[in-house]
Amino acid sequence: MTLRQAQGPYTVRPARSSDVRGIQAMLQPYVERRILLGKDIVLLYESLQQFLVAEADGVLIGCGALHVMWEDLGEIRTLIVDDEWLHHGVGTAIVQGLEDNARALGLSRLFCLTFEVDFFTRRGFSPIGEQVVDPDVYSQLLRSPDEGVAEFLDLAHVKPNTLGNTRMLKRLA
Repeated sequence: MTLRQAQGPYTVRPARSSDVRGIQAMLQPYVERRILLGKDIVLLYESLQQFLVAEADGVLIGCGALHVMWEDLGEIRTLIVDDEWLHHGVGTAIVQGLEDNARALGLSRLFCLTFEVDFFTRRGFSPIGEQVVDPDVYSQLLRSPDEGVAEFLDLAHVKPNTLGNTRMLKRLA
């Protein structure tokens, strides 16, 4: 999908293997500021099919990923928009694409862990409490080695990663 904004046209599309180093370059400043979790490049390649990217004139200007956590639950993660493209609809377009992907996969709920509460609230997400899955699902999710799942479960060992973040959930229509 190609969108036209004041900055010029940009496209949101599925990520390609040639985008991984650009995704990593966009991610690194946020890792250094402890806003997002770092990911080894091999993990970015392994999760490539989860990513959508936004590009303008062949340059990556944003990205985001959809991680399936359970039969009805996914997480929007690694949502980044280049500073020069903030407030031009890029983040919204990426989130909309990820929501469309979630619906196509049969998911009915999306989770995010974010400092950008207002952005996600405007898109229908609401802050959540501790228990959003039943005990049987919780016990299965505990088996996941994924740090994002641990953050969703609010496990003690990831508390340093989540300080100041808000856990939010959206029910998809």
